[in-house]
Amino acid sequence: MDSTLEALEKVLTDLKKVGGVEASAAASRDGLLMKAIMPIGQHAETFAAMSATMLGAAETATTELGKGIPERVIVESEHGKLIATGAGPKALLIVLTTPDAGLGLILLELEKASKIIKGFL
Repeated sequence: MDSTLEALEKVLTDLKKVGGVEASAAASRDGLLMKAIMPIGQHAETFAAMSATMLGAAETATTELGKGIPERVIVESEHGKLIATGAGPKALLIVLTTPDAGLGLILLELEKASKIIKGFL
């Protein structure tokens, strides 16, 4: 178990190094926080739970409409972006970005990180 947590921490730390990423977290599909790299004062457990709910709702909506499972959910506000994506059948990966963050590199790195997590969970 320690090696899994260490591997999660490495993936999240690497994501946090991508320009514009302020926070990163891994959670179970039902919203239980596995690991987070977040600024002090932010509530990682709530962040994980609400992101899982949001991604689950998007999956239900698109599946019901015959559009398949979404790759990710992106929420944009004037203070930043929240991106949640699946990381295999057991987990999801979430990042918070600065408002002006470019999504190209972030989405690419998020996809790589989710594949890594899927591989060891």
